[in-house]
Amino acid sequence: MRAFWPMQIFLEISGLSAHFSWPDIEEDAHGPIWLRMEKMKAIFVLAAALAFAASPFLSSGFNGFRPDQFPIPQVDVPVQPAGYAFSIWGVIYLWLLAGAAFGLLKRDAEPGWTAMRWPLIASLVVGAAWIPVAQTSPIWATVLIWVMLTTAVVALLRCGARDRGWLRTPVALYAGWLTAASCVALGLMLGGHGILSEQVAALAMIVLALGIAMVVQAARPDTPEYALTVIWALVGVIVANSGGPNWSVLGLAAAGAVMLGLMALGPRRGV
Repeated sequence: MRAFWPMQIFLEISGLSAHFSWPDIEEDAHGPIWLRMEKMKAIFVLAAALAFAASPFLSSGFNGFRPDQFPIPQVDVPVQPAGYAFSIWGVIYLWLLAGAAFGLLKRDAEPGWTAMRWPLIASLVVGAAWIPVAQTSPIWATVLIWVMLTTAVVALLRCGARDRGWLRTPVALYAGWLTAASCVALGLMLGGHGILSEQVAALAMIVLALGIAMVVQAARPDTPEYALTVIWALVGVIVANSGGPNWSVLGLAAAGAVMLGLMALGPRRGV
């Protein structure tokens, strides 16, 4: 009997597919159907990565939320890293594309790759639409970036131990920067709508980002690239707040960077 492929997709996304066995004997003139399904997933990852990387060029780009997009204009807020830190997006785009192409050509049916593909596809597809949304609605952009983060972290946790440079590293860079960016977006929302002061929002979001980062890094101690990317963002926050100087934000960000660094460089499994 043929497997019910929509149900299989659901089970794979939800992580329940390991409890089910699908018939390996299903074949047609092109070979096993399950193998073709995995090939399609690899194609979807590459297509989603291409759409994600092309999104800045297919729109007017994104240089941060405009101050007038909030009831309380957000100008030089302490939660936001210095502008240079956002250049990491170029590295993320290129590495995700390279990894997706390698996965399609060399690892289309590799279990360590197939398990992470659906959540990564979901994150990249949402990411491809993020810039146009951010230009019109910071609220929805904040919701979407948290969806991107959640699915990216799931993808990272499902990555296999093989092909670190092609698989774990680009996904870790992506998830690490989203950890910081999602907290920055939420901090701007809290300050911009008067829910918290800009200073309290910055401190609260640094704590939140550190909490998420420590949990994820503890779950993937073999992937220090994740924590190092969050540290990159924290250093950007330190640079942005050094002019005042804003000592409370500087101290918290620096302490968090040191703690994450110790986690990233400490004992690791399966490196």
